Amino acid sequence: MASTVEFAYSLLLLCSLGTNHVITAGCLGKCCGGGARDMRCTSTDWRMDRGYGTCYCDEGCAGTKDCCLDYFTLCPAQACTVSPWSFWSGCAEACRPSLRLRIRHVEERPSNNGEPCPTLEERAGCMDYRDHQGLACGISSGPAFITSMEFGKGRPKQDNYGRPLHPGFCVEFSLESRSPHCTVENRPHTYWMRYFTEGFTVCVACSPPALSNSSGGCQGDGQETDSDAVLRWQAVGNPRCSGTWRRIRKTQRCNCPPQHSFVFI
Repeated sequence: MASTVEFAYSLLLLCSLGTNHVITAGCLGKCCGGGARDMRCTSTDWRMDRGYGTCYCDEGCAGTKDCCLDYFTLCPAQACTVSPWSFWSGCAEACRPSLRLRIRHVEERPSNNGEPCPTLEERAGCMDYRDHQGLACGISSGPAFITSMEFGKGRPKQDNYGRPLHPGFCVEFSLESRSPHCTVENRPHTYWMRYFTEGFTVCVACSPPALSNSSGGCQGDGQETDSDAVLRWQAVGNPRCSGTWRRIRKTQRCNCPPQHSFVFI
């Protein structure tokens, strides 16, 4: 009789083990990055879909819904970490509009669907107003060299009331024309050029160091020309992006939308 009871108990225990799997920490030591399926990242355990069987511990399992149940506990997301920005480089050439650069480096790459790395390079329009001997460049009259407010890094800022913190002013222009080269560039620092549209009003800030102490203005701002004169402009960063505009008025500060706000270089 005892043997019969023991046999029945053993049979019941086997049936119980067959239907109630024990959680064995499937992702313990098996977390890995990358979206590709890798057999080193697999286990046999409870899945996030509540089924039992082969499950994964890689970054792609969240999208395919076949992660091991403990994936989100043992494999936390790690966002990309980057170093601080480097100092801005000097302008490429003295006395000519050009670009300057700053960079940062990846210190730790993202894992387990962590936030991707941000941009690692930024460019800004600039000009050295003195040559390599330290003499003033004496820039002659010509087109207005401009860049986006976003890429005019290091320019004087405005206070809480929108007033410039340093001497300067704004000039409003009506765009007359622009070359087709403004819309074909795909480099990140040239996207702003796509917003040049004939007939639109744009604002261009004139502030140090572009603001000349001798003339009290910026090159190409049109303050010494007739109101109906057609003036030329050129985008810094893409010499083929250029066009013409007419001066509307001079104001204390720029009131145009961000995409139509620029700065003299």
